[in-house]
Amino acid sequence: MKTSNGNTSIMDMFEKEKVLKICAPMVRYSKLAFRSLVRKYDCDICFTPMIVAADFLRSVKARDSEFTTNKSDRPLIVQFAAHDAQSLADAACVVAPFSDGVDLNCGCPQRWAMSAGYGACLINKPELVKDMVRLVRNQVDNPNYTASIKIRIHKDLRRTVDLCQKAESAGVSWITVHGRTAEERHQPVHYEAIKTIKDSVSIPVIANGDIKFLRDVESTHQLTGVDGRVKRMTLQWTVVALFLYAEMGVLVILCLPFIPALRWQSIFQLRIWSYVTRFWNKLFLTMIIILIVLFLDAVREVRKYSSKELGTDVKLQPNMFDHLHMKLFRAQRNLYISGFAVFLWLVMKRVVTLINQLASAASSTAALQAQADDSTQIAKKYKEDNELLKQTLMDGKGDETTAKGMVLLRKEVEKLNEDLRTSGDALTNSQSEADVMKKQMESLTREYDRLLKEHQELQNLQDGENKKDD
Repeated sequence: MKTSNGNTSIMDMFEKEKVLKICAPMVRYSKLAFRSLVRKYDCDICFTPMIVAADFLRSVKARDSEFTTNKSDRPLIVQFAAHDAQSLADAACVVAPFSDGVDLNCGCPQRWAMSAGYGACLINKPELVKDMVRLVRNQVDNPNYTASIKIRIHKDLRRTVDLCQKAESAGVSWITVHGRTAEERHQPVHYEAIKTIKDSVSIPVIANGDIKFLRDVESTHQLTGVDGRVKRMTLQWTVVALFLYAEMGVLVILCLPFIPALRWQSIFQLRIWSYVTRFWNKLFLTMIIILIVLFLDAVREVRKYSSKELGTDVKLQPNMFDHLHMKLFRAQRNLYISGFAVFLWLVMKRVVTLINQLASAASSTAALQAQADDSTQIAKKYKEDNELLKQTLMDGKGDETTAKGMVLLRKEVEKLNEDLRTSGDALTNSQSEADVMKKQMESLTREYDRLLKEHQELQNLQDGENKKDD
């Protein structure tokens, strides 16, 4: 990898799909020989032992004994102990040509360090830490050179979160969190505290403490969610995206013009759908609730990352700007897929209802039309019989024939009138049901257009808020 002396930044390592393995700074151990050894076993980043910045600047002997490196000793982070911003910035400028970043030790719990104003006592001075990070960013003339801090946590975790957010605003590249307080030594690491800190900032967070074996790296990552790799789309959003694509596919199939509504109704009447119908309302409401919860969570994420103001600190740390906007992009992506999933779920239910109603209307219309055709045919037949009877009467002779003809004619007329009334009633009912179905279809169409308009307004409002926040 090309480092600060090359063309890329050490921060690019956080963008790769893997867990970063980092050798922590260890007193009297993390020197060149040890770093060369661990690099042969796939160590990604190495730290020097903690170096007191004031002594490093004051003494040539201290510089020669405390800091040695070579061309293959990359990526390399130099850790300093300092209690004022200028000493740290001056020391960073000295080692910048030979390393890839500096780290401010805010976690050493040793008495001598804390009594001298170094180490863990700095976690109680967030403004000083902020100034130290900012001055390093300003004085080191290399945009790819990193400035990080290593901290311990407070008993009141809100103070730790405040410290991390202030360091983030100053342009810190990443934060290493040892999950113990300054008073704790061998007590269990507070992994939930590291996770809370990770969720409160948008820069990479590295977990430290009780990582003794390689298997501990992955387990710690799972417990805390810290950076070491850029996580892919999470499982829940992958499922939501697949559900959205499935909805789109179903709607496309339902809207195919060459499949009539009656065919869909026959498909919906299969035995499997009658079994599913028992649980349909519960399934529908469950999916609505899940999608709305995910939608609200996505809104929260968008507001979280849209509300952060970087200001002039963007020039100090371009990687922080890119990282923040990547998180904002992912939150917006989740907002869109969850919102469209809710919308299409409602639309799909309405489309299925419309198809069933359209199929029922088509079936009723077809039955009424067949009944009307039958009545018309019967009326035509009776008309022909009537004409034949009239002709017979006109051709007949005698009063007997006339009387019989009149009786027969009267019966036929009464039967014809009865059939005509039945046909008329059938036609009237058919017209009434057709009008009712037409009104229902118009009402459903207006309701669908209203839902579509409201969704478009909500989406335009959301896009307007995002542009305003940006």
